[in-house]
Amino acid sequence: MTMTTRKWLVGMACAIGIGLAPAALAETLTLKVHHFLPPGSTAHAKFIVPWCEKVQRESGDRIKCQVFPAMQLGGRPPQLFDQARDGIADIVWTLLGYSAGRFPAIEAFELPFMTHSAEGGSRALWEYVQVNRLGDSEFKDVHPILFHVHDEGQLHLVKGPIETLSDFRGLKLRAPTRQTNKFLAALGATPVGMPVPQVAEALSKGVIDGAMLPWEVVPAIKVDELVKFHSETDAASPALYTAVFAFVMNRARYEALPADLRKVIDDNGGADASAWAGRIWDESAVAARNKAIARGNQFNTVPESELRNWRDAADRVARSWVDEVSGKGHDGTALLRSARDLLRIHDGN
Repeated sequence: MTMTTRKWLVGMACAIGIGLAPAALAETLTLKVHHFLPPGSTAHAKFIVPWCEKVQRESGDRIKCQVFPAMQLGGRPPQLFDQARDGIADIVWTLLGYSAGRFPAIEAFELPFMTHSAEGGSRALWEYVQVNRLGDSEFKDVHPILFHVHDEGQLHLVKGPIETLSDFRGLKLRAPTRQTNKFLAALGATPVGMPVPQVAEALSKGVIDGAMLPWEVVPAIKVDELVKFHSETDAASPALYTAVFAFVMNRARYEALPADLRKVIDDNGGADASAWAGRIWDESAVAARNKAIARGNQFNTVPESELRNWRDAADRVARSWVDEVSGKGHDGTALLRSARDLLRIHDGN
């Protein structure tokens, strides 16, 4: 081999290496995204998949998602947060109330009569987490992308409506979180805690007489086909309840991303993304409620004059929560004030 030939080969090898460098940098990262609802749910079809598509576009196809609905990666809904922490999934969407007592400070938003809308409530929720540094305590094991709440929680019943406080007595009602369990008990009902995917079977078998649910999820789990009565609270009043959802990422996976891809994740998280997620739930509630109307189900509205009788129970639950979180090292009074102040700013309370 002549010296000229050798130099030509070396030059070609360098050129090829330079040509491969951008390709190596552009390697596609596939994120496993896990959640507990079916593919037809609002969470999957209108929130998670569109979020993934937007991230893929903005990353120039360098980030892609493989979405696993309905617990397809295994485990139970209460285990989702730990799956993100442990790297079983890269990102999870979960209801924090499924891990009872694990996130006490964020439960301020799950107290009765707090939010009016999911959009405003979700923006307030994100700011509450930041202002009170919950990312350094309750969420230090993951990277939070966004938090949101759902549309107004209502009562969906098999045998008859709830019109007054006395109608709660003797009823077994599904509740999603610790605080809603306490609230139902204070109202005189027997609370039965269970994840959303179990509600339809529990209703069909008579295990429960009804459920506290937001409208958005009702048709996805066919509750409108299993109940005949829907008791809603006065629209001028804050919601009977709401629950907190988290969209979080494995911290090591996030920190290992190149800076420009971390920015893509960051640009699709935070206060605006939280509000966007909440707005999806607000908008989905209308169509979901219309399906129950089309089935001929019966509706009643509990007026503010009657809701005043329910607020004593709500106040007892709030005081109990303040005492509990204060006993865990937080200033419960300050946290509740912070939540209400932020909701007043962003949600019109």
